[in-house]
Amino acid sequence: MKKTGFIAIVGRPNVGKSTLLNALLGEKVAIVSNKPQTTRTRITGILTKGENQFVFLDTPGMHNPRNRLGEYMIKTVSSAIGDVDAALLVVECGSRPTSVERNFLQRFDQLGLPVILIINKIDMGNAAKVAETITAYAAEYKDYASVIPISAAKNDGVDIVLDEVEQFLDEGEWYFDEDEFTDQPERQIASEIIREKLLRSLNEEVPHGIAVVIEAFEESSRIIKIRAEIFCEKESHKGIIIGKHGETLKMIGSRAREDLERFFDAKVYLDLWVKVKVKWRDSPAYLHNFGYDEKDI
Repeated sequence: MKKTGFIAIVGRPNVGKSTLLNALLGEKVAIVSNKPQTTRTRITGILTKGENQFVFLDTPGMHNPRNRLGEYMIKTVSSAIGDVDAALLVVECGSRPTSVERNFLQRFDQLGLPVILIINKIDMGNAAKVAETITAYAAEYKDYASVIPISAAKNDGVDIVLDEVEQFLDEGEWYFDEDEFTDQPERQIASEIIREKLLRSLNEEVPHGIAVVIEAFEESSRIIKIRAEIFCEKESHKGIIIGKHGETLKMIGSRAREDLERFFDAKVYLDLWVKVKVKWRDSPAYLHNFGYDEKDI
């Protein structure tokens, strides 16, 4: 009998939500970096295993928004939570609950949504830290379906997460084909891969003000040609992205092309351009053009 279920992955920024999604799927569908707010939109990851189809929704990290883009991200999380069968609340080993998690738990309780508490990054702590974390979060919420210590980066405990989630699947037809592992369009995947390389290559200030838009995506039997525009908010940031004699942009392009070729299993020609759009994160028009429209949530 076929079963399927939707599971939201939620938590603060940088707790390892996207790393967990990729580990669950055994495929890289969500970009990962050590910078906050790496994930900006809802990312769907699909795992079909035997008769079961798990549909995971990776969400942006919950934070106090400072601009319209931040508000969009928070609404994306709220929308995802209201549309699933269960939630994975991911927290970092050694952390303590903040207002972010308390708000999550209050919403879960209101919705009657089953919650699995995931204590991630146990490889960075020890048994005492894990126990302290569990005690701290148990004091805030008594009805976790289960509590699972894991290291998503080391793929430790990820199989236990799948086993525990299975109880929340319902009998019914699958929503996706058996061989699908994400519903993201090719342009969005390409955009996110490029943005990941920018996040990993630039200093702390610049990445938050960057958007990547795929202007052309041409596919033939021999090669995929991609033209992407990188938008930043300041002229000084444009100089940092390009680098001296264009070296930084060349490095970013090279790293992005390697990942794109691996993902699409094809040769890729990548053409990158950098443009300035001042305060685009507070502009409804630019947010719409860059793919962050609240109407689409």
